[in-house]
Amino acid sequence: MMRRLACLLSLSAIVLSLAACGNGAAIPPAADQPPAQPLTDAQKVERGRYLARAADCAACHTTPRGATFAGGVPLASPFGTFYGTNITPDKEHGIGNWSADDFYKALHDGVTPEKHLYPAMPYTSYRGISRGDSDAIYAYLMQVKPAPVANRPHDLSFPYNIRIAMMGWNMLFLKDELPDASKGQSDAWLRGRYLANALGHCAECHTPRAMMGRLDDALPLKGSALARVAAPDITPEGLASRGWTGEDLRTFFATGIAPQGSAFGEMYPVIHLSSQYLKPDDLVALSTYLLGDTPPPPKPLPPPSAEAAQQVQGRKHYVALCAGCHGIAGEGKPHVAVAMHGNSTVRYGDARNLIVSILDGIEAQKFPGVEAMQEMPGFARDLDDASLAQLANYLRAAHGGQPADVTAEQVKALRVQPGAGHHGK
Repeated sequence: MMRRLACLLSLSAIVLSLAACGNGAAIPPAADQPPAQPLTDAQKVERGRYLARAADCAACHTTPRGATFAGGVPLASPFGTFYGTNITPDKEHGIGNWSADDFYKALHDGVTPEKHLYPAMPYTSYRGISRGDSDAIYAYLMQVKPAPVANRPHDLSFPYNIRIAMMGWNMLFLKDELPDASKGQSDAWLRGRYLANALGHCAECHTPRAMMGRLDDALPLKGSALARVAAPDITPEGLASRGWTGEDLRTFFATGIAPQGSAFGEMYPVIHLSSQYLKPDDLVALSTYLLGDTPPPPKPLPPPSAEAAQQVQGRKHYVALCAGCHGIAGEGKPHVAVAMHGNSTVRYGDARNLIVSILDGIEAQKFPGVEAMQEMPGFARDLDDASLAQLANYLRAAHGGQPADVTAEQVKALRVQPGAGHHGK
């Protein structure tokens, strides 16, 4: 029986770790910045509103046409689908009967008054949220309009639907500390660590997984494959290799657009629902943590690789299908399409996101302020696997300084593989 339980715990850990909204372990102690004076009730609610946005709560708990925080957002995984729950103060379906202690225990330990949570709700990261900030988020949620919307049951197959397995998983992997991907000691770095690791839970997507689905402590923020897409390497070295600077990161988190490209796919909701609302000091802190107190210099775009001259057919596809929006030289067009030359996705070693973007297209995007990008159509019907590989290789070689090593087999695998992901991590 013990052997069966151990197997169950292992299998459950694997599926839960791949759940769309993330999981894992390790979070450093909170670098909270409590107010100098006690907050009034109104101030506490406003602080909670800000923190809930920084924690990206809406992405998993608010559907596009649903009531705020009423749940129902599907979180796909290879082993079933999780659904974001109702966290309004509704007493029947939401958290209206919870105390502030109950709410903190859910964030910190993954345990509610009724059940153990699956780490599709990333309590493994939220564990680092301070008690003061937890109480502020709770105060904010308690004044949201109650929504009498029933929670949709998770659609999980056996044995992943057995919640008791989470007790063993938590005993093995729920920790208080996470290795840092950068180095620093400044106040901005410490605040950025709290924003990235606890509230923003960046590691849940950007750190690869190890045994039984835990976060790999040896590779913090080194990037991870999420089914058809890849959460890229966002270590200081990884960011510098694609030309990122602190100023560019701040602009990206605030507006969704930087010289390296625009937020799309899984990152778009992160900008749209969360990071655009961060205060300027917190944007500085977040970029400081990601790059470290002493950022590595951004690497210049490598010259076109030797394969570029061989990508004649790929360039023909580009001129016929892409140049009208992205420019004949890959320079892009303001308010229409981002530049391909030096684009962060084109410069990334893993071509998965580039391939999927060409296959599926990208929806029209409205960014903070007046900036927007037009819809990019998908070319899955226009290009066969070999032709799409040629186009991807031309882009990588001519505009990203990468080897032209995309194969038709890679394209085929991504063409037929069903999508999976959570909310933009």
